[in-house]
Amino acid sequence: MSAALQPESLPHEPGERRVVLFDFDGTLVHGDAYTMFIRTRYRRGWWRVLPALLISPALLPMTLLRRGRLAIARVLVRIALFGVSESRHRALVETFGRQLAREARLFSRMGVTALRQHVHRGDRVLIVTACEETLAAAILDELGLGAIELIGSRLAPGPLGLRVQVHNIGAEKLRQLALRGIHPPWDIAISDSLVDLPILTKAGEPILVNPDRRMLKRASVLGRRPGIAEWD
Repeated sequence: MSAALQPESLPHEPGERRVVLFDFDGTLVHGDAYTMFIRTRYRRGWWRVLPALLISPALLPMTLLRRGRLAIARVLVRIALFGVSESRHRALVETFGRQLAREARLFSRMGVTALRQHVHRGDRVLIVTACEETLAAAILDELGLGAIELIGSRLAPGPLGLRVQVHNIGAEKLRQLALRGIHPPWDIAISDSLVDLPILTKAGEPILVNPDRRMLKRASVLGRRPGIAEWD
């Protein structure tokens, strides 16, 4: 049986639903869905590569720190979306998301099955992801999972196009959950990355997807052994 389907570990009042948090990229999707979208923007518009190359010497030192790498990602997103309106972006990512959802090999069959099982059990299931929300919603809708609650990253209009407004990663996931009235502890949190330690540490049952030895060693900061989900 998948680790994601173990019995609940937090006490509940009769009729109270369990809260189960799923990551998206690397957990349900093999890879990073929005990065795939941004790469197509660069491939289809070669001119976008030029400003990225021009500023690359200044960006290179930033790769040494995780915060710097996140900043680089924001810059590359802004270049890729230069001049793109909100409505145009929505149309682009919805089309891309539907196409992506038809590539079965890009999704974890066991992960999606576990997600559906939690829904069928009556759990309150939320996908809490760094993926841009419109793209994640398009993918989930195409997979028949559009009714599942979703909290993702969001963009906002800027002077030259869209920019990252909320990057829903790490501790930001706690803030975004709180804005929706969802506070720890939650019953289960499932992720493939220790970037999600802020939500994993506050779960009655933290579950790591396909962790290697290094990840399990680093997961000692949880203060307990996490569940392990070995998903295809």
